Amino acid sequence: MPLHSNGNLSKLYFQDFVLEGFAGGLRTQVLLFAVFLALYMVTVLGNLLMIIVITLNARLHSPMYFFLKNLSFVDLCYSSVIAPNALANFFSSSKVITFAGCATQFFFFSLLATTEGFLLGVMVYDRFMPICSPLRYPSTMCQSACTRLVLGAYCGGCFNSVVQTSFTFHLPFCSSNRINHFFCDVPPLLQIACGNTAINELLFFGICGLIIVGMTFVILISYGYITVTILRMRSGTGRRKIFSTCGSHMTAVTLFFGTLFVMYAEPGAIESMEQGKVVSVFYTLVIPMLNPLIYSLRNKDVKEALRRLGQKHSAM
Repeated sequence: MPLHSNGNLSKLYFQDFVLEGFAGGLRTQVLLFAVFLALYMVTVLGNLLMIIVITLNARLHSPMYFFLKNLSFVDLCYSSVIAPNALANFFSSSKVITFAGCATQFFFFSLLATTEGFLLGVMVYDRFMPICSPLRYPSTMCQSACTRLVLGAYCGGCFNSVVQTSFTFHLPFCSSNRINHFFCDVPPLLQIACGNTAINELLFFGICGLIIVGMTFVILISYGYITVTILRMRSGTGRRKIFSTCGSHMTAVTLFFGTLFVMYAEPGAIESMEQGKVVSVFYTLVIPMLNPLIYSLRNKDVKEALRRLGQKHSAM
């Protein structure tokens, strides 16, 4: 390990980290491994199935399902950034991750998680336009506009990821190399940094809080307008259909932003790692697993596409 000298002071800088994961004996580790593996397998299968169904079914080639396919892709990727390494560490004696590996894992996790937040906001806009401004919807939500919105979500995620990764991994980690978490994230990394982390904490809570609170505020206002417009409708069937479609998205939004707020927007999050580990399981594995179920079980078009795909497969 390299030494850095500053006058008479010598500090040891670690090249590797140790992901401590969850406490407990062998039985606990086996149980957690089984839970993580089951969640990850359902996540992969569910999101892959959504991507395949939307791609193959021409009836689902609309803006709403274009965004949903991108959401499934992001869920698949960002759970894959965390789960395989966490599964391998349950029975690893060392649980070592290199400095570069830790930085890479955090970069892609931050990129994809932030992108998902922006995508959920874009999906609200896609529901707002046909309900509150139906005449402008075809021209506003054309294919090029949808592509730009998705690219904008990725660019926003990339910006946050670059800023957070560069500021976090420029800190000196010389007091300990043991990360009290099952993956590399900002709060546990700030706990083991031996430099002044005040600017990092301010930046972290500032950007994350702005994104989470800002997107939540935009989503609530949009749904407020949508609710008022729905209540003015005379057709009960139309109301039920719109409420069903918006209900799926509102469920996904509540789960995602609710868990992120507990973990990243509360000032005490950095000191609460044990709670943070449990919350992290929800937004890294549980929510990506639930999203395909939420959208498929509450959506007649997706259920019909799945039924046809199943019939086509059984006929072969």
